[in-house]
Amino acid sequence: MFALKAQRFSDGDRLEIGGWPVRLRVDGRARRISLRVDRAKSEIVALAPNLKRLNEAVAFAQEKSGWIAKQLAALPERMNLAPGGILRLNDKAYRLEVGPGRARLDDAHGDGPRIVAPDDANWGLKVIRLAKREALSVLTERTAVHAAALGRPMPSVAVADPKARWGSCRPATSRAPAAIRYSWRLILAPAAVADYVAAHECAHLIEANHGPRFWALCEQLAGDPAPHRAWLRAHAAELHAIGA
Repeated sequence: MFALKAQRFSDGDRLEIGGWPVRLRVDGRARRISLRVDRAKSEIVALAPNLKRLNEAVAFAQEKSGWIAKQLAALPERMNLAPGGILRLNDKAYRLEVGPGRARLDDAHGDGPRIVAPDDANWGLKVIRLAKREALSVLTERTAVHAAALGRPMPSVAVADPKARWGSCRPATSRAPAAIRYSWRLILAPAAVADYVAAHECAHLIEANHGPRFWALCEQLAGDPAPHRAWLRAHAAELHAIGA
């Protein structure tokens, strides 16, 4: 008799488990098989340390099919940007419209603030890129304010779309200057919440841990962190559901 060969999976494969989407991913930094929720794509990611263990990741996901169903069912429906909708950026509600020229913010329009982008297949992506530029501008300005308040040189600032954190800080070393990266989606949050995250990451320029001195710096820069942290926990899925 011949033994049946186990199915072979590849990094990035997508499959359905219990009717819910699961994506396979190899992460060399992972120490074990695990599952996480990708809120931006409304799917579960099954992580394995290497290709050989992807079969284990699939088996683990199958065992956790009830957990997968519960997690994804709780996510808000994905909100794809479309003309006629509203997008809040930095505490301001912009009406989304189609118009000629480059994607742009129009704060001086007689009927209220609007975002205008040309009518083509990439309309939504152009609005997202505009939001990312606005996020970089606002978060760079807030970083400069907080770094100056701490007496630290201005770090480099970038925005990305991480799934599990709102910001990260690499303090300066003898080999490289400090660098801070933010989630662009902070521009969709209340301005005070985004400012808190900027203060949080700037506090890491001095304190690399989350000890009492670190939290004292956060409070010095942006007030009580508790309400801002609570807002992010409560609304993270909504922010990650916004896409093109």
